[in-house]
Amino acid sequence: MEPIEVALADMDALKPGEKLVYTQVAKRFSVDRRILARRHQGLTTSRAICYQNQQALHPRQEIELIQCIDRTSK
Repeated sequence: MEPIEVALADMDALKPGEKLVYTQVAKRFSVDRRILARRHQGLTTSRAICYQNQQALHPRQEIELIQCIDRTSK
């Protein structure tokens, strides 16, 4: 798991009313504060998810297509 994902999980685990300081969390997990804040606020996503959204088929659909091709080619 990437450090930013760990930092996001740590922030999501905060109890209601606990103070969230992006700078402190970013330093603790060695990630960029601006990226952490944008990802936490839902303004951006990871590159992997971005690339996945641009694919013609969902990864699960790719697997099913390959399995279908394998079955019909035997």
